Amino acid sequence: MDFDHSEETKLLVDTVKKFAEKEIKPIACEIDVKAAIPQDILQKTSEMGLFGIPFPEEFGGSGLDYSSFIAAIEEIAAADASVALTILAHTLCTNHIFLFGNKEQKNKFLPPLIKGEEIGAWALTEPSSGSDAGSMKTTAKKSGSNWNLNGQKLFTTNGSRANTFVILAKTDESKGTKGVSAFIVEKDTEGLKIGKKLNKLGLRGSDTVEVFIDNLKLPEENLIGKVNKGFNQTMEILDAGRIGISALAIGIARASLQASLKYAKERKQFGKLIKEFQATQWKLSDMAAKIDAARLLAQRAAYLKTKGEKFTKEASMAKLISSETAVMCANNAVQIHGGYGYITEYSVERYFRDAKICEIGEGTSEIQRIVIARELLK
Repeated sequence: MDFDHSEETKLLVDTVKKFAEKEIKPIACEIDVKAAIPQDILQKTSEMGLFGIPFPEEFGGSGLDYSSFIAAIEEIAAADASVALTILAHTLCTNHIFLFGNKEQKNKFLPPLIKGEEIGAWALTEPSSGSDAGSMKTTAKKSGSNWNLNGQKLFTTNGSRANTFVILAKTDESKGTKGVSAFIVEKDTEGLKIGKKLNKLGLRGSDTVEVFIDNLKLPEENLIGKVNKGFNQTMEILDAGRIGISALAIGIARASLQASLKYAKERKQFGKLIKEFQATQWKLSDMAAKIDAARLLAQRAAYLKTKGEKFTKEASMAKLISSETAVMCANNAVQIHGGYGYITEYSVERYFRDAKICEIGEGTSEIQRIVIARELLK
């Protein structure tokens, strides 16, 4: 593995870092309190090409590798994780169409998504179907030349902003996960209703909604790939998505460490700076070491993806370690800040709330351990 980024990637990361620190970080608290990302931030993000980093130039993307993408995501997440998650959720939708869509679907839907002119959402989770995707209740039944979809999706990120959805549904209820298919649904399609935004513990700026699907009719050309192959597609999409969540988690962890270092150099107790206490030093050391380890795992998974090699185990390892590192670092940051870490004046309380979802979304830590063990035992 070559751990050194290309000059193009270094320029990208430097540009994104400056943008994040100047435009996003100063309003991160406001984003959290108002539970909304200002449209002008998303517009600037779009203009910088951040929605299309890992996609080919022929569709309007940057044509860079996945390592470049997650390096950029880390910089955004270090400023505000809600903005980073918006890009990641959008990428799930875009990547599904890119990997499994036909030529007509790609030509129609990819350019506006990759350029950030439109926002994408990816709808898998349901009220009774989280880690157990096979218990999905949303159905798609053939009716003449159309598909008729009915059901409900939960925790759909970007749901109220999205122009384009990829929705997973059972096309053969007798086959479990082997009877799932994926469909492209445009926001104005009759039968698609977006529920209210969910009030969340963390990542409050990220748009998360319920989606209701009532007698929604789609033409055959909106089916992605072959019938009953949607679950296989989903697993591949999640593998890539888990690398993205790793980068988001690393960004939160890094921000927690940076805030802790700054505070430890300023706060005095018992007549000396708290950076001089070994208890503080050990916390900082653990945070720094685990952040570096998590980043290396994420970059390894991204490297394998770019090379076209299998990366399921490596993506799960990266997601598992990165998410648990984020939670540990945020917890340490609050502890280092003491009582100040518990009030909104200091950003570490937001990092503490934001970090937890990294251990839940796109496969819980328990699921990651199952995936890793399954791959090891093959």
